Amino acid sequence: QVQLVESGGGLVQAGGSLRLSCAASGRTFSTYAMGWFRQAPGKEREFVAAINRSGGSTYYADSVKGRFTISRDNAKNTVYLQMNSLKPEDTAVYYCARRYLSGSYYYALDYDYWGQGTQVTVSS
Repeated sequence: QVQLVESGGGLVQAGGSLRLSCAASGRTFSTYAMGWFRQAPGKEREFVAAINRSGGSTYYADSVKGRFTISRDNAKNTVYLQMNSLKPEDTAVYYCARRYLSGSYYYALDYDYWGQGTQVTVSS
């Protein structure tokens, strides 16, 4: 069983920054691509960013491109999401997830394990 534990959420003013972390259990972390999704109240869960197994390729939603950076440290079994220039519309619960061995980076149904989520609130 894989466990994903997010941390780093909080309350920040617009224009500020936060760094989310997601620690994974198990020995196979480097075998899988990882992603971040978010869900705002009353909205569907949406893709934010993803990273391939080695960390050499990254993928972003248009809404966060240029402001967010996803990275991973396979030695620490951890994936990160650096969020800069935060906006009130970034307010959501942020989830990290492990992608199946194959599939799209962008669709939640292609991810098999999920963390419990961490709240990010951006005040205007």
